Amino acid sequence: MSELDELRQKKLRELQMAQQQRGQQQAENQLREEEIERQISIIMRQIMSSEARERLSNIKLARPDFARQVEILLIQLYQSGRLRSLNDEQLKALLTKLSSTKRKTNITFK
Repeated sequence: MSELDELRQKKLRELQMAQQQRGQQQAENQLREEEIERQISIIMRQIMSSEARERLSNIKLARPDFARQVEILLIQLYQSGRLRSLNDEQLKALLTKLSSTKRKTNITFK
């Protein structure tokens, strides 16, 4: 085996090891994300009525980032003791408040 072949084999082994490490990191990240989702789901079941959970899941389909912000807000309120339970009407009111803080854009034609 020539020196060039040895270098190629060494480089190939290094690339394979790096690829395996990336695969392991991706698997670990996915497990962490699944655990976070499971914990969020448990907390949402504790504090929200079934109608409110259904409404939030519908919002998650249309606007996943906004739904995540709402979930984080609800968890913070629950953990601070300012929220014990949430029904559909309360969720609607909260969503109205959150969406009304969004900046409105007016376009005028001249």
